[in-house]
Amino acid sequence: MSEVITDKDKEYEKMEQSVAPGADQPMSDRVNNRSLRPRSEAFKEFMTTGWDDNEPEIQPLESSKYTPARLEALGKAFPGERIVIPAGQPKVRNNDCDYAFRPDTTFSYYTGLGEDFEAGAVLVLNPVDPDSPEAKAGKTHVPELFVAPRANHYTQDFFLNAHYGEYWVGPRAGLKEMAAMTGIETNDIAQLADALGKDVGAEAGAVRVRVIRESDPDITSMVEGIREANGFADPDDNTAADDKLHEFAAEARMCKDAYEVREMRKAVAATKHGFDNILRKLPTTLGKPRSERMLEGAFNAISREEGNEVGYDTIIASGAHAPILHWVRNTGTVESGELLLIDAGVEVNSLYTADITRTFPTNGKFTDFQKKLYQAVLDSQQAGFEAAKPGATYSDIHHACMRVIAERLHDWGILPVDVEESLSPEGQQHRRWLACGVAHHLGLDVHDCAQARYESYQGAAIRPGMTFTIEPGLYFREDDLMIPPEYRGIGIRIEDDVLMTEDGPEWISAGIPKQIDDVEAWMADMAAEGAKA
Repeated sequence: MSEVITDKDKEYEKMEQSVAPGADQPMSDRVNNRSLRPRSEAFKEFMTTGWDDNEPEIQPLESSKYTPARLEALGKAFPGERIVIPAGQPKVRNNDCDYAFRPDTTFSYYTGLGEDFEAGAVLVLNPVDPDSPEAKAGKTHVPELFVAPRANHYTQDFFLNAHYGEYWVGPRAGLKEMAAMTGIETNDIAQLADALGKDVGAEAGAVRVRVIRESDPDITSMVEGIREANGFADPDDNTAADDKLHEFAAEARMCKDAYEVREMRKAVAATKHGFDNILRKLPTTLGKPRSERMLEGAFNAISREEGNEVGYDTIIASGAHAPILHWVRNTGTVESGELLLIDAGVEVNSLYTADITRTFPTNGKFTDFQKKLYQAVLDSQQAGFEAAKPGATYSDIHHACMRVIAERLHDWGILPVDVEESLSPEGQQHRRWLACGVAHHLGLDVHDCAQARYESYQGAAIRPGMTFTIEPGLYFREDDLMIPPEYRGIGIRIEDDVLMTEDGPEWISAGIPKQIDDVEAWMADMAAEGAKA
């Protein structure tokens, strides 16, 4: 439970010298009892003595072997410029309570830091002097990380600062620890403003500054002030320069290195365990109010046990909720005989996430009608996979998936035109039942690389090292009068994670069953385990 020290806290210090907090104290001064900390000099001295040392032994993160190459590529793209990448700050959930902190994706990629190591940290790439030894060694930049020093028991912030104080938040990484973890020179955040302003100017040989502007408004404001004071006063020009940085960073993440691929595999494995846990619990939830949330809890528990968190809000959509693409309320009752669509992914500690969707018959057995619809989606997905080869584009995957969907809708008598007319740009009638895209990049973000240019994403060739999803579906809303009644209220999506290799695509989620017989067997096995628990 976090707390921010405000001007009111300073008033308490004066108040406590003469008034003990009690019933006669004004209500406005008793709203936040956690602010009523002792502040006497005797207490402060007492609190900074008599503690055992708790210096943690810090090992380099595995990611630190891979970040130097990432930083080198980033620096070469912006020679002579200072690059500023903030981790971001906690976001308020309500009043004085924050959401769990998750660092900015660009910061995590270039520092290798995951989890919630350091809100408020800032990574800076400083351009080297052209005559320096670093420049002669081929370097364009030297990275520098700015963080707050540890507020351990040797400091008054230990018990006074609810944001950094280890009395409040537990042991945390400071300068020495961050340097050991990342391999990046680390300095006090108090030095940041001076470091950012050094040698900035519009004249030849001076330094320009770019910032990932969305992640921390205060840092962006600091950078803007430095730019305005040093000849970069055009806000549109500055924004365009920053957008170019963000674009480059997004495109740099498209092809994963060996470490990233291993992390993706970990995320998929943990996600499989989350689905296992759902299926163990499923038989006991049927017919119970808010049973969608019971199943959500089963998955989310695994995400915290085996990873950092869920990679995105878990979708548990039963019956008529399944055709709702982003159903995240999960307030429904799961009834026997329905189809249950689950879209979920575990984000591991490195912040890489899986993105898997499976559709289950809630009673463990597909009906013949459900099989017909399910197999159509499965065939569509397989067509997309076969179209995904080195050199293909996302459009190739999209068109392959859509052709199967249009053909099946036509075979069932639902499509009001012939297949070719529907597939034409002027038609697209089949998209009524599959309006969304069917593939996207995957990595640190569930919809990764979103700031990339169209020609580098949808229009670009798929290359080895890219990880992405293939996720066609059929969504028959319960209020759709264009389809026979037996279709209404059914939603099916099958989504898997793919790694492109030199030899072609690999299902990295192949261990999560999706063939009809395999799904039914999986459900039976997990139900049996759940019954024994």
